[in-house]
Amino acid sequence: MSRQAPWGPPWLRVPLDWWQERDVRLKDGVLALLLTALAFVPTLSDLGAQIGDLRNRPGSALGVALTLAQSLPTAARRRWPAACFAVVAGAFAAHQALGFATTFGSLGLYLALYSAGAHQVRFRRTLAAAASAGYAVLAVVLHRLGSPQGVPEHLAFHLTLAAVWLVGSTVRRRRAAEAEQRRLAAERASSAERSRIARELHDVVTHHVTAMVVQADAAQFLLTSAPERAGEGLAAVSDTGRRALTELRYLLGVLEATGEAAAGPAPAHRSPALGQVGDLVEQARRSGQPVEFSERGEPVPRSVDTELAAYRVVQEALTNAMKHAAGQPTRVVIRHGEAHVDIGVTTGGPDGGQGPPPSAAAAVPAPGPAGGRGLAGLRARVRMLDGELEAGPGPGGGFEVRAVIPSERAQE
Repeated sequence: MSRQAPWGPPWLRVPLDWWQERDVRLKDGVLALLLTALAFVPTLSDLGAQIGDLRNRPGSALGVALTLAQSLPTAARRRWPAACFAVVAGAFAAHQALGFATTFGSLGLYLALYSAGAHQVRFRRTLAAAASAGYAVLAVVLHRLGSPQGVPEHLAFHLTLAAVWLVGSTVRRRRAAEAEQRRLAAERASSAERSRIARELHDVVTHHVTAMVVQADAAQFLLTSAPERAGEGLAAVSDTGRRALTELRYLLGVLEATGEAAAGPAPAHRSPALGQVGDLVEQARRSGQPVEFSERGEPVPRSVDTELAAYRVVQEALTNAMKHAAGQPTRVVIRHGEAHVDIGVTTGGPDGGQGPPPSAAAAVPAPGPAGGRGLAGLRARVRMLDGELEAGPGPGGGFEVRAVIPSERAQE
């Protein structure tokens, strides 16, 4: 994704955006050619790096070659920063020691030094130490050649070079910190996606397998008591299995997806929606669970996340009802509001008047005090949507799950 230039007049942003999208080798090459061309402009000769102050030597082919060696290597300043700096610094030292006139191309020393500080990865301390030692040798050579510059001037120039290196190092650290933040953000997004998939797998597998176990137990009971109705129970098991396979195939597709397909919300036509709660209720009834279902208010289109969260709340509540209160009357009420969805699932417990059949009670373990892993995951899912989920004993006995999920109308 390209970054747009945040400054400048509108007519200048288009070429700036185009330039930012170009390859770094092209940009560095153009910069090196520009620096080389400006090096031979006489009026710019005073704008350059200079430390020797020796008597100017007449221009020659050697002087031109040293000038080119201070500017053209900057074309590789990001690919080979250490080599670029070594060539430019050597040419600058020879240019100063031989007493050639200063040119604008000598600014290539600052550019190469900055690039070494910003882009050099290995042997950074060795490069800095070698550069300092080389500069000390150059200062001694210039002094013996009669340079009028003293120790304070040489020290000030060295501090200038150190400041340029420090700027490059600061940019490098900032870029490394930004890259680390992007990596951590990607890891957090990946972890959140894995958690979401794990919650979806838990909801799908737990609900459908529980329904299949209850339906199979009922079919087994009917084989001896009412053989003519056993086929209905087996058909219910088959239907539940097909539903489970359909949802599992969808989740496997999400796991195999990459990029935005995996990180984005589930497609509305494939993920369970609030309008499919009736199927959950019918499935629970076929499993032998007496469920009363009612909706209040006018249903309105909502976001995929809200629809899926509401569906999972009902699914988990019905699953717990079939596991821990098989045969108990269960009531599902969905209240549609303009800005929220209110879901209530109440199951009559031991005090509700009817107990589960002995066969079902023996096959299903007692619920834990924490309400199970599914409710904890649902509570986290609902809170991500700024909603609330409460689960616990109802005022009239039994167990009640209630969720309030804020939601705006879906964009059409």
